[in-house]
Amino acid sequence: MKLAFVGLGVMGFPMAGHLARAGHEVAVFNRSPAKANAWVKAHPGRAETTIAQAATGAEALILCVGKDDDVRQVVGEALEALAPGAVIIDHTTTSAVVAREMAARAAETGRRFIDAPVSGGQAGAEAGKLTIMCGGDPDAFARARGVMEAYAQAIRLMGPPGSGQLTKMVNQICIAGVVQGLAEGLHFARRAGLDPADVLAAISKGAAQSWQMDNRWPTMAEGRFDFGFAVDWMRKDLGLVLDEAQANGARLDITRLVDGYYAEVQAMGGGRWDTSSLVARLEPPE
Repeated sequence: MKLAFVGLGVMGFPMAGHLARAGHEVAVFNRSPAKANAWVKAHPGRAETTIAQAATGAEALILCVGKDDDVRQVVGEALEALAPGAVIIDHTTTSAVVAREMAARAAETGRRFIDAPVSGGQAGAEAGKLTIMCGGDPDAFARARGVMEAYAQAIRLMGPPGSGQLTKMVNQICIAGVVQGLAEGLHFARRAGLDPADVLAAISKGAAQSWQMDNRWPTMAEGRFDFGFAVDWMRKDLGLVLDEAQANGARLDITRLVDGYYAEVQAMGGGRWDTSSLVARLEPPE
């Protein structure tokens, strides 16, 4: 397919690469031209200097940008340039409100919009093993699925526009609670005089096991956070969660607490640290 990809950050760069390797014709755009130029040196495809140029004639537009207004900008600049009937696949984590807004706007021009936030982080993007939760109409999803299969291990349609973003919010709620539990567990183990590596070996095959434990406990024990999903991004996501909860009446006591703990990590200078850095507020780095 002829594709346009906008947003070549730590997630978008490898995702666009998987599309090129799958044989698609890929045009890329990034706000920082240096990243687009680096991408075309590493992958077959071309870099364009505007969003509209990248989108011209594309059968699908894939974007992975920062926030709601970024999505509005990209869709606004690309929409009329896309091929008739094109599908827009948005991997940005946004509000459900903007997803519904963009779906309606795309439909007005005969295009379709799928909100498709991802889980799996940079490692999942690089390995092509992301989990993608989608919102949109079934026909558009069927078309988008063939594109997303280049970098995903699991793709599921959750319901109408906005449903993918709501599911991603559930994902972030669950992660926040688990990571705080790991931070407190590791802190307690040390105060109790236990070896963190021994504790991990003892409990990681039982009911306490989780992806976060398997992949983050060792680096938390080392006090190493210079990788992964940044605290700043997590706070953005949890802000979306708490706004949605305010609207739908959900009671998110732990999520609100953990969001405050992440604010403490930001105040420590850890805005770009991995989300597992919650342990740093209990055991500040020396």
